[in-house]
Amino acid sequence: MTQSSFNRRGFLKGAAAAAAVVPLASCAAGGGSSSSASSAPAGGAKSADNPFGIKEDGKLDAVIFNGGYGISYAQFGAEQMKKKFPKLTTSVKPSNNISQELQPRFVGGNPPDVIDNSGANAIGVSSILSHLDTLDDLLTAKNYEGKTISDTLYPGVKEMGTRGDKFAILNYVMSGYAVWYSDSLFKANGWTVPKTWDEAYKLGEQAKAKGKYLFCWGKEAATYYRTLILGTAYKEGGPEVRLAIENLKPKAWSQPVVQQALTALKKIIDAGFVKPGGAGTQFTAAQAQWSNDQSAILYPSGSWIENEMKSQTKSGFKMTGAPEFVLTDSPKMGYEAMNAAPGEPFIFPKQAVNAGAGKEFMRAMLSDAAATNFAKTILSPTIVKGTVPADGFGSTALVSLTKMLDAAGEKVFNIQWVDYYGVNTEHLVVWNDFLAGKSSVAQITSSMQEISDKVANDSSVQKITIK
Repeated sequence: MTQSSFNRRGFLKGAAAAAAVVPLASCAAGGGSSSSASSAPAGGAKSADNPFGIKEDGKLDAVIFNGGYGISYAQFGAEQMKKKFPKLTTSVKPSNNISQELQPRFVGGNPPDVIDNSGANAIGVSSILSHLDTLDDLLTAKNYEGKTISDTLYPGVKEMGTRGDKFAILNYVMSGYAVWYSDSLFKANGWTVPKTWDEAYKLGEQAKAKGKYLFCWGKEAATYYRTLILGTAYKEGGPEVRLAIENLKPKAWSQPVVQQALTALKKIIDAGFVKPGGAGTQFTAAQAQWSNDQSAILYPSGSWIENEMKSQTKSGFKMTGAPEFVLTDSPKMGYEAMNAAPGEPFIFPKQAVNAGAGKEFMRAMLSDAAATNFAKTILSPTIVKGTVPADGFGSTALVSLTKMLDAAGEKVFNIQWVDYYGVNTEHLVVWNDFLAGKSSVAQITSSMQEISDKVANDSSVQKITIK
């Protein structure tokens, strides 16, 4: 059974199978064969200082995806929590494979108090939605500075974390997707940042004349190009195009603007403007081809890219982001429209042993100290307003992200269906082949539609209507 099958068709069923076949996995994941919610110790009394009634001499058990943001920011948040509850024991553990590592713990009845459910192998939320706690009380609680949490956040936090009618996901980072480049390299060569795919093709010709590629990619991040294509299609065609894709409609991938975007990328691939070998290259190594070697000059990614590549970025690179390409001069949403929303999803299992500890951890993470620490050290804003100064802590990438968010205003959108249904692993195979020139536009269209149709027709999957 593939990882994506666990994600989409029933995480808990997959967990049971994994626990039976690989009993040592529960030990590797931190146990899970004996504890259960029924044997959990009672929580503490609720109060203004302890709004979730955590057991103050208990333990915080947090599992954090160890990706572009690392885990030090979460450890900092746990330290803030421990300052308020000195007797508390805190455990903040990294994971690069959330779904597989936590399967035994879910089936054993002792999942962590809080999970940063991110990465290519995140748990498909559709499979565990009923096992997650609701978070309305988190937004109505006071933060560590005494302010109501909901009053301190950017708009859209609850909406982006709601599945059906249940607010079950707290997205912590204000993320945005863009096409990233070196402003210093572009100025040195007299290049103009492209707005359309036609302009991108012409830039590819200019880059080739300088012995450089337009794009590069790595095997674990091939789907960044899926996100780029959907960004183009959503901006160009507007809500009707977006909703057809997001809600798994038949023939959604055959919509004209989607086909035009795929064709534009295929033209660039066929011209040899994409650095070959990405399907066999680890993604950060591929990204270093852009940020350090500068053998490729553009890279589509989320705003975590600066922190992810900070040790592999050429001195004086001046990393800068631009909106994703459009097809024409009059896209329905406008060129400035942006794939931006709260991201980095945290979830809170109801069966966690120390009742409320996960929410208390997030209350600490939403404090001014923790949010400012994140922005300063990760160079990306959180959902907490007012924690990024005008100079972006000296980061050109953070300054450009702030400008893009300001320019987009209300013209923002987000891709929700991929994470909800846990299909990224299957998409990676398809997009690696396409970027390597092994498949046609017709073939990638058929493959992407087939994956969507399987989810749409799977009666075991809880569907949601994305608006």
